[in-house]
Amino acid sequence: MIIGITGSFGSGKTAVSLLFKRFKIINVDKLYSEIFKENKKLKKTLKNKFGTIDRNKIKKIVFNNHKKLIELNKITHPLIIEEIKKIINNEKKKNNEKVSLKNKKNNIIIDAPLLLGSKAKKLVDKVIVVKCKKAVQIKRILKKKKYSKNEIIQIIKSQMPLKKKLKYADFVVDNSKSMKNTKKQVLKIMRCLI
Repeated sequence: MIIGITGSFGSGKTAVSLLFKRFKIINVDKLYSEIFKENKKLKKTLKNKFGTIDRNKIKKIVFNNHKKLIELNKITHPLIIEEIKKIINNEKKKNNEKVSLKNKKNNIIIDAPLLLGSKAKKLVDKVIVVKCKKAVQIKRILKKKKYSKNEIIQIIKSQMPLKKKLKYADFVVDNSKSMKNTKKQVLKIMRCLI
């Protein structure tokens, strides 16, 4: 089974993904970092469109300009989806079996913030949306000292609204409380899936 885990920036998608033991986890943010490092054509395209290949500068541009964000997604999403498909196919070949919950070796989690706004949704059997109270979300991101409060709010605004994401959800995890509480919710979901 292939499960897509998504949610807003700072909601705890990756923390929830890691609770799914024995699943192969595809972290789309890390995957894109690898693609970016190795793909010279991508860097050239980004330089032409945004005037820079500095990812932090590009982030500032796109999170303040929705049209530029759409432009960036048109460039990056096909590359990311292609890589995800390769990983899924390699997992299937490696185990020479269908991806299913009964064969725990073949279960895959796709941890993707933009899962629902891209064609990657077609790759998953089930969608889990991780939600979190906005105040908790902002507090968590501020702890990392990478973004200012205004930047965080701008990034959250640039993403698909939570209400819209919830419409696609097969399951919802509220990650506003303790990790113990989140684990209980994940165990319930696991029981439903098996």
